[in-house]
Amino acid sequence: MPLTFREFNQAPAQDVRPVLTACLDVPRWVETLLARRPYPDLAALLAAAEALTPLRPDEVRQAMAAHPRIGEKAGGESTEASWSRSEQSGVDSATAREFAAANAEYEAAFGHVFLVCASGRSGTELLENLRSRLSNDPEKELEVAGRELAAIAALRLEKAVTA
Repeated sequence: MPLTFREFNQAPAQDVRPVLTACLDVPRWVETLLARRPYPDLAALLAAAEALTPLRPDEVRQAMAAHPRIGEKAGGESTEASWSRSEQSGVDSATAREFAAANAEYEAAFGHVFLVCASGRSGTELLENLRSRLSNDPEKELEVAGRELAAIAALRLEKAVTA
């Protein structure tokens, strides 16, 4: 799936749209990045992506639907599933069991999955993050989840478009 930077800038929108959607399933973000092509370099693309945040609450909710629970490995062969498994590689089977109860508590409190940029973080660190965020009110927690989605999108965009 990775596109060269040149391909990203020059390919038809219908060929690039799935790549961007795999990074962040927010139509406004995807369509705006597409409409502003060509970008002079990867740094400009990443800056444009960041400038489209913060995400609106409805966008955060929509994008969360594309993410598995932390501690539950994504199934399938899609790019998103592969990225998710890689991003959650710090969650071992022992921590994954603890996440089952913590995820249930979080979802009962907020009505959506716990979302965090897991790349490079241990399962213990992620579990501590979840527990600390349980004290947030729902509005604040949605903002935090939106920032985490933006961080995930930036990492994925760097994987999806090569210099």
